[in-house]
Amino acid sequence: MPQITINGEPYEFEKGETILQVAIRNGVEIPHYCWHPGLSVVASCRICLAEVWAPNPRNDNRLEPIPKLLPTCQTPCGEGQAVYTDSPKSIANQKAVMEYLLINHPVDCPVCDQAGECYLQDYSYQYGRGQSRFEEDKIKQPKKDLGPHVLLYSDRCIMCTRCVRFCREVTGTAEIVVEGRGSTEQIDVFPGIALANELSANVIDLCPVGALLDKDFLFQQRVWFLKKTPSIDGITASGDNISTEHNNGQGYRIKPRENLEVNKWWISDEIRYGWKFVHDEARLRLPAVRGEEPFEPAEAPVAYEAAYARAIELIGAAKKLALLASPMLSCEDTFHLAELVERSGRPSVMGVGPIPRSGEDRVFAGGYTIHAEKAPNARGVRRVLGCFDKSVREFDAFLGAIADADTVIVTGNYPSDWVTPKLVEALRGKKVILIDTLPTALVESADVLLPGATWVEKSGTFENAKGRLQAFFRAIEPIDYAKSEAQIAIDLLAAFESGEAAPPGELGAEAFDAARTRGALAARGLQDFVASVHVPEGHGKVEADMVLVDL
Repeated sequence: MPQITINGEPYEFEKGETILQVAIRNGVEIPHYCWHPGLSVVASCRICLAEVWAPNPRNDNRLEPIPKLLPTCQTPCGEGQAVYTDSPKSIANQKAVMEYLLINHPVDCPVCDQAGECYLQDYSYQYGRGQSRFEEDKIKQPKKDLGPHVLLYSDRCIMCTRCVRFCREVTGTAEIVVEGRGSTEQIDVFPGIALANELSANVIDLCPVGALLDKDFLFQQRVWFLKKTPSIDGITASGDNISTEHNNGQGYRIKPRENLEVNKWWISDEIRYGWKFVHDEARLRLPAVRGEEPFEPAEAPVAYEAAYARAIELIGAAKKLALLASPMLSCEDTFHLAELVERSGRPSVMGVGPIPRSGEDRVFAGGYTIHAEKAPNARGVRRVLGCFDKSVREFDAFLGAIADADTVIVTGNYPSDWVTPKLVEALRGKKVILIDTLPTALVESADVLLPGATWVEKSGTFENAKGRLQAFFRAIEPIDYAKSEAQIAIDLLAAFESGEAAPPGELGAEAFDAARTRGALAARGLQDFVASVHVPEGHGKVEADMVLVDL
């Protein structure tokens, strides 16, 4: 392959690659603001300019300097080129660009939400001057409300135009424009047209400085306190790769995680903000047994003992057992619940819970798709249940098939009330073991209630609309006394087979492990759960690199 030399080190490149792309791929830092791999190249910020030497065919291909600095984001690589970003000319340009950008910048890092993940801050330290020479008054720009999710602090803007290009090229909605000229140039929206498309908040991630900020996250947390855990969209069928950012058991924001095969660099606003039910004050927190007084938090072990005892009594007495597996569950949750039903030895029927839909699939100009199906794992649930029951039923068929079942295990875990009148009617007169996260019409009528954990609070695997299996990891501990459906099923099975219930931790049941469960799925013939599950690279919690000093 052809080679190019960057700061004295040779690197291979493919035809058409730019100098900046080769540098990034090989871990060589070249400062840049306006360039983004998902957007068109405008070469407007000028901080990536570098000194380039190239073979001169008119002089026996000897290396000669190109007279002017070239933008590395726009300049294609050429065989034998030598690029210097650390030469005196390149360094002088970097310092000059940083000085120009900071002339009218308010330098309000202590109160800016972007502090700690700001390119302007980082590059000022790495490439800027140690002292400002500007003594005149700074031009003040207004703060603007662009739409339901985004605020614009105009005086922090460096006019990289990433947000403008995103709305033109990715969403195709073009709400954002550049207004004015020179030092009065500003980002704005067309009069009367808010930034309200379904992908609008991606401009916050694109902004390299603190100009575009998230209303929802504003002043909530310093970013260096946040831990980052790789996850998968848990409320739609897209399977978008995301990062859950959290601190001290509290989720603060969802950010996109780059995956060129799924969501590229973007997520929808629905995914970004639809996780708030995880911290809903109405979350189910304690087990309950119908006919008994509600348990207090201090009685959690007693509550679980009573709930398990009643649940195994119902399972043991069942003439026919039914399982309604929610499409919001992971494949591992589904496996352990189905295993519980199978090992009970009772005749059984299994089905998939209702699959919410909203409108039709929508494909944006840049190729991103918003899926109408609002369940993350309907395909995975069907696939796993098929190992236990060859005639897995969809929701309506399941309701018709449980007429002669006397005990039904029902799972929910939806972000909102999901119970339909048809389900309530089909369960009338039956014994119900309910595992759910939010209050519904079934809570009061269930014989046993066990609080479940949301996808943010557990690990597992989802299968998206395109059949891609993707692993995700627990970001925070389950709320109060809730447990994952998989752990509940493991505990219930241990209690059922031992013949006695006990508080959590005293059953002798194994702790749920997603990787081990995927191995069990492969042993049942689903080899894809070992061979084809996409696991995030370097998975686990990512701690901030900020050094904290006690004063």
